Amino acid sequence: MCRLFGLTSAPRRTHATFWLLDAPDSLSDQSHRDPDGTGLGYFRPDGSPQVHKAPIAAYADRAFAEEARRVESVTFLAHVRFASTGDLELRNTHPFEQEGRLFAHNGVIEGLDRLDNHLGSDRALVRGDTDSERFFALITREIEHHRGDIRAGIRHAARWVAQNLPVYALNVILTTPDELWALRYPETHKLYVLQRPVGGHHGTRHLDHSGSHGHMRVHSADLAHHAAVVIASERMDDNPHWRLMEPGELLHVDRRRHTTSHVILPQPPAHRLSLDDLHPDAAASQR
Repeated sequence: MCRLFGLTSAPRRTHATFWLLDAPDSLSDQSHRDPDGTGLGYFRPDGSPQVHKAPIAAYADRAFAEEARRVESVTFLAHVRFASTGDLELRNTHPFEQEGRLFAHNGVIEGLDRLDNHLGSDRALVRGDTDSERFFALITREIEHHRGDIRAGIRHAARWVAQNLPVYALNVILTTPDELWALRYPETHKLYVLQRPVGGHHGTRHLDHSGSHGHMRVHSADLAHHAAVVIASERMDDNPHWRLMEPGELLHVDRRRHTTSHVILPQPPAHRLSLDDLHPDAAASQR
C-alpha cells in the first residue's frame, strides 16, 4: 500500500530530514514488496514548489530513495509508491505539481477513459499515465471553476468521481506553501491526523517518526520548540493522540495551523471496487 505523509508547521518554516526508504538490513525486509517510487515535496521561501522524486526501477534509483534529505518549508509532502497504474517512470511518481500545488494519492480509480473525456482540454495538465494525476487535474479544474476555493475544488471533484467511476480508495494529501488538505474516502485505507503540540506528547522531544517495513523516516529537531499537524497512512510514533480520520472526511489546516474538518462524502462510492475486482498488479499495490 502506498504511504502518505504530510506535515505543516504553519506559520513557521521548519527544517526536517526525510529518509523515504531505508536500506534493507534484515531477512524480514525480503518478505515485503519493494516500493515502485518515492517522492518528497516542499516549498521555498518564495512559495515555489520543489520536488525530489524517483521511480525505483534500478539500483541507482533505490540509492536515491535511501539518501537523507534535509529541507526547510512550512508544509511538506512525502509519498512512497506501490504502482497500480502507470509504468515505473519519473512522470508517474508522486508528488505531482499543478498550478503551484503539490498532491499525492493512495488508492485506485478506474474508468479512466470516462475521466479523460470529462477532463476534456484539462487533460493537458496530466503528464503521466496514472489515475492519481488525472484526479489531481480534475481537482485543479474545479478549484479554478470555484475561484480558487481549494476545499470546494476537492469536494466537487471527489463527489463526481465517487458518483461516476469505479473507486477502490481516494486517500489524498494536497499542499500549498502554507496550507494542507487531506481526504480519506471511503474506509478502505486508513489515514491518521496528529495535532502535535510543542515538543510532542512529552513536551520536550523533537519529531522522530518511522513508518513500517523501512518505508519513510522523518526527523525534525525544530519541532521540539514548535507545534505541527501531521497526516500519515499509519501511526508513526507512540503518541496516543493520533486520530483516525472518518470515511469521507476532508481536513484542512490553514496558514495559522487552525484545523477544520467536514465529512464531504457521507455515502460510499456508487461503483465500489473490492480487491477481487482489481487487476492483480493493482490489487498487490493496495495490500
